[in-house]
Amino acid sequence: MALHFTSRQRLDDDVLEREFALGEIPGILWTPAAASAPTPLILLGSPPLGLRKMYPRLAARARHAAADGFAAVTIELPGSGDRPRWAAAEQARADLRRAREAGEPVSDEIIDALVLPLVDKAVPEWQATLDALLSLPEIGGPVGYSGGVISIGIRLAVVEPRIVAAGLFAGSFVPRAVVEEARQVTIPLHVLLQWDDEGNDRQAALDLFDAFGSKEKSLHANMGGHTGVPQFAGDAAAQFFTRHLK
Repeated sequence: MALHFTSRQRLDDDVLEREFALGEIPGILWTPAAASAPTPLILLGSPPLGLRKMYPRLAARARHAAADGFAAVTIELPGSGDRPRWAAAEQARADLRRAREAGEPVSDEIIDALVLPLVDKAVPEWQATLDALLSLPEIGGPVGYSGGVISIGIRLAVVEPRIVAAGLFAGSFVPRAVVEEARQVTIPLHVLLQWDDEGNDRQAALDLFDAFGSKEKSLHANMGGHTGVPQFAGDAAAQFFTRHLK
């Protein structure tokens, strides 16, 4: 697939922001003005809410990365934003909403139907994005992965040797098959957990952390709900990537 830049702008901190299309995959690349080329790259895993809706948060993370001398990229997930919807995924989301609204446990069947097809499609798209971006003269390794859907991050950490470190946001809707894959992860990990996350099963998140096979892994738990991540948590993640990508 060929990469085509569709727009470019300089942000007020002199970060270059370029939107692109890689086949049918939309994405955004941010590169720092002052960094020496080739620049290490951080993959910003985007949540399924869509790039436009999540742009302010993604851009803030990218600008933080640029201040540390890293390029950052995100892509639209399959079935999100303006990309075609999947009937099966829409049904799985509806089943998830019904279970949570009824106060019922979310079954393995619902989790598998919701997450596994997304992982199977999104991971090759991330790898194609890496192929395209690492061919640019201003982008180089090493590569890190940050945030987004944790199951996608786990699969990428297992199958993509160009990723040398990952910062993950703890989540509990992880298929059992992906938990088993987590045992194969060996790269350094920085995992963020909100202790009182209303949408997260804390014990499931702790069990997943325990499953990771990495010799270097750290769990950073903070009090508060899903949207209550403290500023210093971002600073700690930035220090993690500085240690492993420079």
